[in-house]
Amino acid sequence: MTVLVLQARLDSTRLARKCLLPLGGRPLLFRAMEALATVNCDVKALACPDDCVEPFSAMAKEAGFEIVPGPKDDVLVRYCNAIRKFNADRIIRATGDNPFVFSDAAEFLHIEASGLGADYSGYSGLPYGAGVESVNAQSLLRAERDAQSVYERENVCPYLYGHPELFHLHRPLAPVKWQGFDMRVTVDTEEDYNRAEKLFEAIRDFSPKERSSGTVIIEAYRRNIL
Repeated sequence: MTVLVLQARLDSTRLARKCLLPLGGRPLLFRAMEALATVNCDVKALACPDDCVEPFSAMAKEAGFEIVPGPKDDVLVRYCNAIRKFNADRIIRATGDNPFVFSDAAEFLHIEASGLGADYSGYSGLPYGAGVESVNAQSLLRAERDAQSVYERENVCPYLYGHPELFHLHRPLAPVKWQGFDMRVTVDTEEDYNRAEKLFEAIRDFSPKERSSGTVIIEAYRRNIL
């Protein structure tokens, strides 16, 4: 059982309520879910703080995501709640401030990681905000048990890649077609949001599947942003 888990919240500090900011006429969080909709998995879940269930529920249902609530600050517990709820074997981890996540790269990485039996896998070399992580569910449950620092619990996977002696790590350079060392497609600041609006406008006439293609996004970024 593979579960794609997208984490999101409302109380971001640098750009308030960024998940609800409009991007092409829909909330930014919806665009992230839309981009991930074509990833092949058994369940898609939105892991959010308890106080975000009401504002996110209708949007998640429309996008085909099931809500999994949990603690505001302990994001690792939210992921493990999803593991327990769906009896997951593997998790694809994504974040709600990345509306231009590469769904094709996500699926390719996950297939590769699953075949290798990797506990943790993530590409290097992608544009910042374009990637996901593929994680063994039992390894995340171990992290939930053993991780102690606030950083490890807020960021979900650092306990795994911080302990290479305990876990099988797979951190390859992304294929050339998806590389974008000089690109930033996450939304964390007002500048990021302005860039995202410009980028989305450049690809809005494409289908949702095409808008989540790494090659389409990279080409649009090079033409319109750089």
